[in-house]
Amino acid sequence: MAISKGDTVHWNTPQGTTEGKAVEKKTKEFTLDGQHFNASDDEPFWVVESSKSGKRAAHKESSLS
Repeated sequence: MAISKGDTVHWNTPQGTTEGKAVEKKTKEFTLDGQHFNASDDEPFWVVESSKSGKRAAHKESSLS
C-alpha cells in the first residue's frame, strides 16, 4: 500500500484499531517523544496523528493500512 502525507491510515493497538492521519515519512534514524526509531529506505516509519486523541506516534509503514 502506498501511503502519502495526509492519508487516513489505521493501525492496531491493545484497545483495537485506531484511525489517524499520516503526517511525515521517516527513512533515517529519529527520536519521537524520547523513543528512538531505526527507520530506513527499506523499512520506513510514518509519524501518525490519532484522530481520537491528537497524539503523535511512529509506526512501521508495513503496520499501517
